[in-house]
Amino acid sequence: MPDNENLLRRHRAVMPDWLALNYERPLEIVSGKGNRVTDADGHSYLDFFSGILTNMLGYDVPEVREAVERQLATGIVHTSTAYLLRGQVELAEKIARLSGIPDAKVFFTNSGTEANETALLLAAYTRRSDQILAMRQAYHGRSFGAIGVTGHRGWKNTSFSPVNAHFLHGTDRHLAQFAGLSDEDYIKVCVEDLRHVLATATAGDVAALIAEPIQGVGGFTMAPDGLFAAYKEVLDEHGILLISDEVQTGWGRTGSSFFGIGNHGVTPDMLTFAKGLGNGFAVGGVVARGELMDALPAVGLSTFGGNPISMAAANATLDYVLDHDLQANAAKQGAVIIGGLKDAAARLPVIKDVRGKGLMFAIELTDAATAAALMEETRKRGLLGGKGGLYGNVVRMAPPLTLTAAEAVEGLTILIDSLEALNGS
Repeated sequence: MPDNENLLRRHRAVMPDWLALNYERPLEIVSGKGNRVTDADGHSYLDFFSGILTNMLGYDVPEVREAVERQLATGIVHTSTAYLLRGQVELAEKIARLSGIPDAKVFFTNSGTEANETALLLAAYTRRSDQILAMRQAYHGRSFGAIGVTGHRGWKNTSFSPVNAHFLHGTDRHLAQFAGLSDEDYIKVCVEDLRHVLATATAGDVAALIAEPIQGVGGFTMAPDGLFAAYKEVLDEHGILLISDEVQTGWGRTGSSFFGIGNHGVTPDMLTFAKGLGNGFAVGGVVARGELMDALPAVGLSTFGGNPISMAAANATLDYVLDHDLQANAAKQGAVIIGGLKDAAARLPVIKDVRGKGLMFAIELTDAATAAALMEETRKRGLLGGKGGLYGNVVRMAPPLTLTAAEAVEGLTILIDSLEALNGS
């Protein structure tokens, strides 16, 4: 039996069935350099999914590697938050400044799921309420509370939840009742819906609205710019907090704003982050107004949050993003790819929609089978992507923010060639 098949057999024997693998023949990635990875069979791929938007700078980045090696050389891999952690303080100072949140404080976790759980806890305690507003098609993590505010049936295992969630319109313009509406009119309809939900489905004293500026698992669906600013006007009338889930949209990926919520012209009360900040090392967290963060009365900690190794990687990653203005690069290369895909969509009926911002873009296909086929076609041509969408018919992509102009053209060419192959089949 070939080694890859043997590894797949072993995987299925000891890993849960719901731990999905991409591709008909799942691959093992064994090395990476720049924005390319190599599998166990020696095939090289341009990576357009970045470990689910996590390898933000690509692979084997000297600045990140050397920062981690310097920390390893001290012999201190872990101390816990019971001690002062210089790297944690330095990173928190940078994030607090970049967030735009006044008097901000930062709490570090291991993942986006933990970050969102923390934000929900802060909101529930502050508002003395378990009522949470969330968006239809949203995904906020795999834990008990995060699943409760996930508006995507394919990712919900149970109706039991520690929160009482109500789901809003705003990312579902494909529905017939919204067809043909302008951005302005759609925003008006969504705000009217928010007011109606507050008047009918809630018992008052709602804790927060949690929302992704661009929905990840939802297939990079997004609200029109300005919706969350319009929502916040209503939220503020009721004292309801706004939590922006920036696990996928943070650090300049959208090109037009350092955090995705900035595209709406509004500052949230809390902001959660993870994924790309560590460039592969586990890190997540919450940044919130100081009075919100300090309000919890019980003692708290995160054993691995603020871990010296992760902090070294995250500090180096964030410094690299800022020093090389990768937000501008995301805007530039994303415009090339998204523009090219939209041009192709005009002549390829297999494409239902092309959407995205910066280096966060998606192709919605006619059905789930076609999306799966596109994944296979791009793999054959040397490009890796990801799947998503409420109906499983979306191929979503988010290359490293270090993507070069030549790699952007290469990736676009592979995508168009693959789409043409599908359209002709």
